[in-house]
Amino acid sequence: MNAATAALPADIRLMNAVSALLVAALLAMAVWGVMRWVVRLPAFNLRAIQVEGDVTRNGTASLRANALPRLQGSFLSLNLKEGRAAFEAVPWVRHAQLQRVWPMTLRVNLEEHRAAAYWEARADGADAATESAMERGLVNTFGEVFQANLGDVEDEDLPTLAGPAHTAGVMLQMWRALAPAAERLGESIERLDLSGRGSWRATLASGAVIELGRGSEAEVGARFGEFARSITQVTAQYHSPLLSADLRHADGYAVRLRGVTIQTPGKPVNRKR
Repeated sequence: MNAATAALPADIRLMNAVSALLVAALLAMAVWGVMRWVVRLPAFNLRAIQVEGDVTRNGTASLRANALPRLQGSFLSLNLKEGRAAFEAVPWVRHAQLQRVWPMTLRVNLEEHRAAAYWEARADGADAATESAMERGLVNTFGEVFQANLGDVEDEDLPTLAGPAHTAGVMLQMWRALAPAAERLGESIERLDLSGRGSWRATLASGAVIELGRGSEAEVGARFGEFARSITQVTAQYHSPLLSADLRHADGYAVRLRGVTIQTPGKPVNRKR
């Protein structure tokens, strides 16, 4: 500050400072306005959208119908975060990455969901055997629930997972843990239920229903593995297929075979092993 400026009264100095700020603000607004006008010029309109990655479920027509109407702005003004959301709103798209590529091209890399199971979400605390499904959808290989046309996977041999909301990931992990033991029986688990109380039930491809009980993945897996190793001896002995089994016994399990029953006076009971 020179001597002439210092000699000015305080109110004059304040007025000059305010004036300078106003001029700077007006200049900034003018520059901003010009920039907004420039980026909207037809010369900066998107000329091409280059799609890479997974496009098994979504072709050009699907992406054009579902994503393009959501894109707003030119090559320069397009909000990439909003553009990503537009593509991720397309059925079967799990993740999208967008990148501007000169000249006037938008490169989109897609990752699609890979369906691992059907999903039925049930009310928390409800009995999975009696409570009607609250939500239907699909579970991907990451254990995430997503919505898509179920008819797209009707030719795929997918199991059904049914349990309380937000348990799809845990249920898919349990299904994977139990699958090898089921394969040793020459079976597959077509349906896995988890009740609101934490009890597991497996339905095999043959229709047999296995009550697995509660416990961690390791506990339930060991229980089912021991059952798979020994049940074939029972079915071979009686030459009868398995209808159901209850593994919720501390010293063994109860089974029901087709055409084989044991009765105590006046009361039928399940065969135990």
